[in-house]
Amino acid sequence: MSFVTTKDDVEIFYKDWGPKDARPIMFHHGWPLSSDDWDAQMLFFLQHGFRVVAHDRRGHGRSEQVSAGHDMDHYASDAFAVVEALDLQNVVHIGHSTGGGEVARYVAKYGQPSGRADKAVLVGAVPPLMLRTEANPEGLPIEVFDGFRAALAANRAQFFRDVPSGPFYGFNREGISQQEGVIQNWWRQGMMGSAKAHYEGIKAFSETDQTEDLKSITIPTLVLHGEDDQIVPIADSALKSVELLANGTLKTYPGFSHGMLTVNAEELNADLLAFIES
Repeated sequence: MSFVTTKDDVEIFYKDWGPKDARPIMFHHGWPLSSDDWDAQMLFFLQHGFRVVAHDRRGHGRSEQVSAGHDMDHYASDAFAVVEALDLQNVVHIGHSTGGGEVARYVAKYGQPSGRADKAVLVGAVPPLMLRTEANPEGLPIEVFDGFRAALAANRAQFFRDVPSGPFYGFNREGISQQEGVIQNWWRQGMMGSAKAHYEGIKAFSETDQTEDLKSITIPTLVLHGEDDQIVPIADSALKSVELLANGTLKTYPGFSHGMLTVNAEELNADLLAFIES
């Protein structure tokens, strides 16, 4: 397996497939998953001649289960460690959910200043801020995220079964058939990671205000969101993010869930390819 060592000596697992001289796309996964969640996209873009790269966030998947650094600043820094180690140039960064927050912080802090980022895509992404505050009254109350923490601490294995079998993929909606393999794969990815990283990651994805990150991004950025996203409600995420981006484009999908990249991969992949080639 391939690993990059960060500045604070954390081993980050990564995949790097395709011709080294091809245009690179780097994928940033959601909580509490791993780079395996990008299988449908990585195979698709590999077949279209791209170089595809994805890493497991610290404490997730096959990366080192360290005690510290489970916050957006470290997530972005770790991503930059991979980019630098592979010397990736003109990169398209695609982030889902928490990975969308990671992309926003990465592009603002590292991608644009280094000149290495070309385009960005935020899919079902958490920015600008999920938590309800005085300045963000449309956000979700802290009790929602406290509930996540309590469920994780009480029985992580059951919690990681309940999320994908219900709201994540919209399998709790009438007329939507559950896909057992998809549910089991979500559970498998989650249980590979560290309970501590997952517990502390809830604060990272829910309480990090990324308004200034979005305002500073000038590269072309596509915002994709399912209109029936039950995990990251569209009104307090995508609809706000596109207004903060200097060069943002919004596309929404009626009836699509938070996990649309997996259960609606064919449509999403076509839209991603069109944006990258535009």
